[in-house]
Amino acid sequence: MEQPGEENNLKLDWNQIDTILLDLDGTLLDLNFDLEFWLEYVPEVYSKKNNIDFQSAKEIVISKINSQEGKLTWYCLDYWEKELELDIMKLKADISHLIKVHDHALTFLQSAKENNKRIYLVTNAHRKGIKLKMKMSKIQDFFDEIISSHDFGIPKQEQKFWKDLDNQININKDRSIFFDDSLDVLEAARKFKIKNVVAISKPSTKIDKKNIPGYKNIENFNEVIPIY
Repeated sequence: MEQPGEENNLKLDWNQIDTILLDLDGTLLDLNFDLEFWLEYVPEVYSKKNNIDFQSAKEIVISKINSQEGKLTWYCLDYWEKELELDIMKLKADISHLIKVHDHALTFLQSAKENNKRIYLVTNAHRKGIKLKMKMSKIQDFFDEIISSHDFGIPKQEQKFWKDLDNQININKDRSIFFDDSLDVLEAARKFKIKNVVAISKPSTKIDKKNIPGYKNIENFNEVIPIY
């Protein structure tokens, strides 16, 4: 584990890195869309549908979400469609204009591609959500492959996900780097012995930067664009 105070002392030797593993929401994309969707828009629609006040609806929705935290169902849009009895994909499309690529993420992806890195999107997001976000962000062509934990039936927090991922794309752990904004996922990647594990300290433009202790942190990808 990094020593206290070293979280921002990030020096990468890109000559020693072949494979880039990237989370989606909060890492490449502004988490504001997801926060707005689940904490504001879904409760608003739920309140109208069930004829209850917004605050009560928000408490119900958040309670349901919290009950699934850490499980694959937490990320499963089919599950939430049944649980909330709402057309989740239609609602996502309603506010899809909020789907934004983080500042400097495109430049990072372009530079990594130009330098012949293997680039993989590795996300817990549901395939339906990924499809919408790729349509709006137009970043799909940067990836050698897009991998959802739903493909394996287990979230990134579990070691079995990483073993299945390794079987699929053949990871050289010593020459790989992984970026994510969730502590439990970062811990899983470190436990799997990915050599370079980097935390995103500002997943949403609407919330303050917050370093994740024990990890190298970046606020945006301008800090790690491959330079030779």
